[in-house]
Amino acid sequence: MIDLSVELCGVCLKNPLVLAAGILGTSAELLERVARSGAGAVTTKSFGPEPREGYPNPTVLDWGHGLINAIGLANPGLEEGVRVIARARERLDPLGVPLIASIFAETVEGFACMASRVSEAGPALIEVNISCPHVGAVSGFASDPSSASRVTAAVREATALPVVVKLSPNVPDIAAIARAVEEAGADAISAVNTVGPGMVIDVYSGRPILANRVGGISGPAIKPIAVRCVYEICQAVRIPVIGMGGVTTGLDAVEMIMAGATAVGIGSAIYYRGVGVFEDILGEMTAFMAEQGYERPADFRGMAIEKLSSSG
Repeated sequence: MIDLSVELCGVCLKNPLVLAAGILGTSAELLERVARSGAGAVTTKSFGPEPREGYPNPTVLDWGHGLINAIGLANPGLEEGVRVIARARERLDPLGVPLIASIFAETVEGFACMASRVSEAGPALIEVNISCPHVGAVSGFASDPSSASRVTAAVREATALPVVVKLSPNVPDIAAIARAVEEAGADAISAVNTVGPGMVIDVYSGRPILANRVGGISGPAIKPIAVRCVYEICQAVRIPVIGMGGVTTGLDAVEMIMAGATAVGIGSAIYYRGVGVFEDILGEMTAFMAEQGYERPADFRGMAIEKLSSSG
């Protein structure tokens, strides 16, 4: 019998699919809708210390092979974010779907304050977003091991909840940064954030389409990059990884797990397949596992790493 449940930092998920931050995570009602649609866990949109309007429209574009966005970390601020978490927990706890609170700040001290206050609302885990590629004050923390380590250590000291650090693919050595956050006290890693920044130009006007000109790239085009990053991270650390980036089908999710991921983030796929994508991916995973004789995700987790090691 196939069992899709996984354990992430001591938290039980009924299946490995996690709603990624920034997609349908703005309200308790939307988070509940995603949970009822089959997600094993859900993540809030990243929020920071103060309300932030973000960038003007247009902020998102389907450029044919994926999405490019520059939302600008728009959010209602810490206090409203805490209220969203509290309301969401009232809806999610009866469903047995854990809530991950995603936070950002522009200073190390700001991250610590955010983590301390958010912990009071009682999410299951805290995701530390140090890697938004089109907001320089945030993305810089993911650019080198030292900066990532300082943020992680400050958050670790500020909360007793499991800490998940979200890494960027836009670095020369993601494994080194993963090792640094593990040593600084991270309980898990989510990887990866969007690729970029990139740019798309309207050839008729000669102008960049996004109001911010540049934005982060997500969707199917970045999946090979994301899989490689997860593979490298899982070779470098012992803590679990939430693999994300371009996962759209059940086989994509299997690929992430074979690269070593414990759970799999779903984001842009909701644009392509609707909110029912969670049940669709789970069905596709189940069919693959039944065909191949797997009973649980652990049966093939890290298989690509093991096969390379044995062949070498």
